[in-house]
Amino acid sequence: MPGRRPPLLGEASFASIRQRVVQATGVQLADDRRAVVAARLHKRLKALGLTDFERYLALLDSPRGAEEHEHLLRLLVARDSYFFREHRHFECLARWLADLDHPARLWSAACATGEEAWSLAMVAAENARHPDWQVLASDFDPQLLETAAAGIYDIAQARYFPEGWLARHCLCGVDEMAGRLRVTAALREQVRFEALNLIRPLPEQLGRFDVILLRNLLSNLAPRYKNEVLQRLLAHLRPGGLMIIGHSESVHALGLPLRPLLPSVFERL
Repeated sequence: MPGRRPPLLGEASFASIRQRVVQATGVQLADDRRAVVAARLHKRLKALGLTDFERYLALLDSPRGAEEHEHLLRLLVARDSYFFREHRHFECLARWLADLDHPARLWSAACATGEEAWSLAMVAAENARHPDWQVLASDFDPQLLETAAAGIYDIAQARYFPEGWLARHCLCGVDEMAGRLRVTAALREQVRFEALNLIRPLPEQLGRFDVILLRNLLSNLAPRYKNEVLQRLLAHLRPGGLMIIGHSESVHALGLPLRPLLPSVFERL
């Protein structure tokens, strides 16, 4: 028998899903993403034995909907992450850390599966003048944070590493771990992972940081959240510290206390 056709994602259901995503994460799904959203959720509906998106929305509103809501966000707020992405940021940071006269505090504010946080840690280990540096890695998704904290990745990710860094900062797996790498215990001791949603108030005990990376998130945030999120993070960035955003992103029209140093790299005034 021919397979059943996938259910249609109507305009009202798509609007409801978009609203749930933006209210939970600040991420605004574009108008032209309806087909992508339908495709990503189709397998989920099949796994749940649901025949249409209206029943799926009813499930989200039911007493057991909280767990399913996490699945929804994980499927629709996917972020590409790999080691040393936008490598010029890390080259700039290496020079900057070499001149910093106190132990550095660095924050990967939307760390996803952790490659950015571990890249920060390797750069700090190689270049920081003071050995007592620390990295905070945060994300709204606890499951992603578990993956990040484990520090285990496909060995193919090592193709982005500077020469010699794989041997210094990672262990290469054998037997059942063959084909994978794991960041060393020395790095893991200096990186902390915490579940934080940047569109919600942040705990005061976070303290101040010397560097905050908020890369490739701003372009996906609903306009009303962009300034709010940046102001919230800037409250935790020391004067003279660095705010680094994605190369395709801009903060120039927001009137923030930031001075451009390089494209997408700013100093906190």
